[in-house]
Amino acid sequence: MSTCMLALLLLSVLMTSQAPQAAADFYKDAEITWGDQRAKILNAGRDLTLSLDQASGSGFQSKNEYLFGRFDMQLKLVPGNSAGTVTTFYLSSQGAGHDEIDFEFLGNSSGSPYTIHTNVFAQGKGDKEQQFQLWFDPTSSFHTYSIVWNPQRIIFLVDNNPIRVFNNQESIGVPFPKSQHMRVYASLWNADDWATQGGRVKTDWTKAPFTAYYRNFNIKGCPKSSSGSSSCGSSTSSSTDEGWRTHQLDAAGRNRLRWVQSKHMVYNYCSDKQRFANAVPAECKRSRFL
Repeated sequence: MSTCMLALLLLSVLMTSQAPQAAADFYKDAEITWGDQRAKILNAGRDLTLSLDQASGSGFQSKNEYLFGRFDMQLKLVPGNSAGTVTTFYLSSQGAGHDEIDFEFLGNSSGSPYTIHTNVFAQGKGDKEQQFQLWFDPTSSFHTYSIVWNPQRIIFLVDNNPIRVFNNQESIGVPFPKSQHMRVYASLWNADDWATQGGRVKTDWTKAPFTAYYRNFNIKGCPKSSSGSSSCGSSTSSSTDEGWRTHQLDAAGRNRLRWVQSKHMVYNYCSDKQRFANAVPAECKRSRFL
């Protein structure tokens, strides 16, 4: 292992220990939306589990909607043979022309790494997928997955390490989610038609029920007020830290991003010449690291 890689891994461990650990209350901040008893809030609201069996998956959403913010969730993913399953943590608005910012965790056959699938939708259009394989086992312990969303950019982070940045490039005609309030959503569901090796590996229902674990649901952002406008300054967290408003990567963050994208990215829509045979999307011409 190179000295550079070792240093980055040590830094990742350090950042993990510094990841947001604010006490969360799923009773106060979230509501179970589907799955009946497959979704459970435990330990006085501190923990939540989602389960999937052959009859149904399950999910929950935030009680509030937000226009910009930082959204942190600690997850421990389905262990063992999770092929065909998808665990999610994402933001989305509703209706036609919706906006969405996705973390999706694609299950695997035992011994194979999880794939993180990311995407950004603006005004109903997505097709901006990037996928990564994690440098740790996400089923053995909790790790923090974060979305920073401000008017300038969207940053995806794992244990506070940036894995992707999607900049606001409306100046060149690229839609950016900035006007629709979004809720936080999470779910566990069956997608064995595409999730694992393009659908070639199916869900083994003898392993059901599958269970994913959530905790430390932490939001700093601008919730929607009763009048329908954005009310910045309120938060489900007691913290007054609003660094998310102007968050951008410093030199160390850019180095970590380059390391993740060079060593752990397994798909980048910007490099998909089969999909974009005539011309790559406009935003892909601006920066290698999106």
